[in-house]
Amino acid sequence: MRRLVLAIILALTGAIPATAAEESPYGTGLTFVAYRNGEAIGRHTLAFQQYGPELQVSTSIDLAVKFLGLTVYRYTHQAQEIWRNGALQSLISQTNDNGEKFAVRTPGRDIGGKPTSPDLLPSTHWNHRQVHQSRLLNSQTGAEARVQIVPVGRETIRTSRGSIDATRYRYTGDIVMDQWFDDRGRWVKMSFAASDGSMIEYILQE
Repeated sequence: MRRLVLAIILALTGAIPATAAEESPYGTGLTFVAYRNGEAIGRHTLAFQQYGPELQVSTSIDLAVKFLGLTVYRYTHQAQEIWRNGALQSLISQTNDNGEKFAVRTPGRDIGGKPTSPDLLPSTHWNHRQVHQSRLLNSQTGAEARVQIVPVGRETIRTSRGSIDATRYRYTGDIVMDQWFDDRGRWVKMSFAASDGSMIEYILQE
């Protein structure tokens, strides 16, 4: 299940483009239901608040894998980002990975004691700018993730209310996953294989 966690956290947040607040494609929030081999295991939600040039983004992830009615794996993650004019000002996160705890605060240092780079986009998935990056900031550990991201093509994907057209991107390197963004620049889907071979798929709730 560790691969599941890394893919969810490392795949990606960046920032809404550094222009006017009305250009944000998300409104006030975004919610996905995460499925493992077709069975719902939890939710990944984001909340957006714009105050003039400042954007605050809150991430909440709560996943639980059960077997015979018992929880055999639990993952929770909370993060708060502050952006100003498209530049990251700070990131604070707390993670509980099935009992193993992590905390990140930037500007600062990662868990290995190295200074965190102010130039990296954090890996919280929602920013379309991330598909043009070769490095991302792991929002769980504060470490740098090296990635290769290429467009795969256009597809029609399903959401809770129907279907939408989106562009599919494939991530390799420290992050291995597929992610979809629609024509408005919204993150609308994610899928990847967990370390146990199970398939994880995020379905947008609209």
